[in-house]
Amino acid sequence: MTDSAQDSGNFCYRHPDRQSFILCQRCGRTVCAECQTQAAVGVHCPECVREARESAPRTRPAAVTRIRSSMRGTSGAPVVTYTLIGLNLVFYVLELLTGGALFRSLAYYSSPDATAAEPWRMITSAFLHSMSSPLHILFNMFSLYIFGPIIEQAVGRARFLALYLLAAFGGSVAVLLLSPNVVVVGASGAIFGLLGAFFVVQRRLGGNSTQLVVVIVLNLVIGFIVPGVAWQAHVGGLVVGAGVAALYLATRRRQQKSVQIAAVAGVAALLVAVSIVAVAM
Repeated sequence: MTDSAQDSGNFCYRHPDRQSFILCQRCGRTVCAECQTQAAVGVHCPECVREARESAPRTRPAAVTRIRSSMRGTSGAPVVTYTLIGLNLVFYVLELLTGGALFRSLAYYSSPDATAAEPWRMITSAFLHSMSSPLHILFNMFSLYIFGPIIEQAVGRARFLALYLLAAFGGSVAVLLLSPNVVVVGASGAIFGLLGAFFVVQRRLGGNSTQLVVVIVLNLVIGFIVPGVAWQAHVGGLVVGAGVAALYLATRRRQQKSVQIAAVAGVAALLVAVSIVAVAM
């Protein structure tokens, strides 16, 4: 998803014709020998050196800068993230105003018969939340607010939306396979998909993912021990989100755009096929 073959991260950002494998310790950009300034640990690029001299603190973590430099994302506002948060909040208000009618119309009943009759519920359920526990939607929307903008600005709006919806779909498929005949609502599958995607990208670009792993493990454990939590959706969303992120990284050059689209469509087709097989069993 880079602009050219030289944007793969192995060429100096100031001198695109000079190959280098040395990264600025602060921002993560690739720098050639001429652009390197030795620091206490590693080297710094000219911009970071100037920034340090001016005593201006960095406002973006190095891992995020490296994500955006390796993937052709967007520098604008995280419109998709905010739209998804808004939709979830609107749906929650409508659930309350309709006395649960909207809940009954769009929640996912994971029985094979219900799935075959109304498969769209596997996606619409991700926009509904428990009416009896406001913490359900508050926790999910807070997580989306924290991780959504980072990933959206890194991969771009269309890719982010595809990642989010596929992770939500993957969560429902996991519930269908592992826990049929239950009612499932919530954006947790999609949120875990974002966590999985962020982990894959961070690991690929050399970022420290220890804290993120702790967050993921703790949330998975909570899903296993707290009654009424669909841990299957968490696992399904996590796996799909990580898989889609890996595809994005593997096909990030501009000339690979068609391959990337086909790969993402293949993930969607695979989830549909698994659903069909599960319903037929």
